[in-house]
This record gives sequence, structure tokens and C-alpha cells, in this order.
Amino acid sequence: MTPAPRVVVLAAPSGGGKTTIARELVTRHPDLFGYSVSATTRKARAGEQDGAAYHFLTRDEFLGRRDAGAFLEWAPYAGELYGTLRSEVERVLASGRHVVLDVEVQGARQVRKAYPRPGSVVSFVIPPSPRVLVERLRKRRTETEAELSQRIDIAMREVETARRDIGEVYDRVLVNDDLDTAVREVVELVQGRDVAPNPPRDMASLLSTFVRQLRTEAAQLSQSTGRSR
Repeated sequence: MTPAPRVVVLAAPSGGGKTTIARELVTRHPDLFGYSVSATTRKARAGEQDGAAYHFLTRDEFLGRRDAGAFLEWAPYAGELYGTLRSEVERVLASGRHVVLDVEVQGARQVRKAYPRPGSVVSFVIPPSPRVLVERLRKRRTETEAELSQRIDIAMREVETARRDIGEVYDRVLVNDDLDTAVREVVELVQGRDVAPNPPRDMASLLSTFVRQLRTEAAQLSQSTGRSR
């Protein structure tokens, strides 16, 4: 029997790969998944189209919609605002498909509260190593070294928050070292198929190790930034 449409949440630090997985789910399984386009106050990057990558809003527009209750979840991130419009989520669920959200850590908790189990499936996504995370952020070429350092500091806090929220908020930690595997795991999790065990203790240990390694990367970046001044 086909499970009822669910809210599929992918949370991750910036550079974790959550958006790539979300879009692959929709591309490969368009009859099963629909994508919820988030809203943001940040400026569009090269190649991003309004309504496709994000709904790009001014801060006043965003706050107006927030105050009107238009957001399922919203959160500040690196000086900008991000949020999920209720209308986007309801549109996809009404079509009989699971709705995929890629959100920040604060947003994941809000969505889980609005859609308790089994109405939602919430995964935290990390790259195979902190070094990969740093390199992904560098390749964007959208931040200075100081801004990159800020993003890494935020990532450390987010991973630590996710570690504390395992069990209550997160059902699974996805290590995004192979896109095909990550997409398959999400599909299996949503459809209730048997997946490899991912017990809370193992997830917490995995994230604790990731934070320690990321702290080392952050220290090295800080030293490098200091020498370049």
C-alpha cells in the first residue's frame, strides 16, 4: 500500500548537499516527490531564477508574510532570512506526492513540531568529511575567507544542535558521499522499507566526530586568514 504523503525534511549545514539530494529526488521520482521552493531575503546568485531556486523577497516582504502566518518554518542564517511557505507544502501534498524541504537546523525542529511522526521524515545531511564541506563552500566563490570562516562556525553550531536533537527531531543521519546512495536511502526511509540500522547512539557519535574535525578545519582556516591579512 502506498504511504500517505509525508513531509520529507533534509537539514544540513551550508555545503552539506541537502539541496542537491532534494532536487535529485524530484528529478528521478517526479510522481513520488514534489519540491517546496523556499523563500529568502538573500540576493540571487548567478543562474538562480526567482520561483525556481528560491522565492527572492525583500526583508519587508518576508517579515510581512511571516507576520501573516504564511511560513511553516523560518529562521535567520548568516544575516539573511529563510523560510518555507505553507502554500508550497500544501500544494505538493494535495497532489498526492511527498513534499521535500531543504531547511536549516532551526527549521527542521519547527517542521517536526508541525508534522509529528509519521507525518514527517527528518534527516540530517553531512558530507563525507569536514574538508569536503570547506571545499564545497570555497568552490561557490561567493564568500570572502572571513565569510567562509563565519559559515564554518555556523556549521559547527548546527551539527552540535543536530546531535542533541537526534531521536526527538532527526530520524537519520545521511552521509552524502555518494548521491545515488543518499537518494535511495531517502526513498526507502519515506516508503517504510527496511534500511540499514542507524541507531541514535551511532548517529550522535558520528556527529560528535564530525564537529571535532570541523573545529580543526576552522582553526586552520583562521590561521590562514590571519596570515593573509
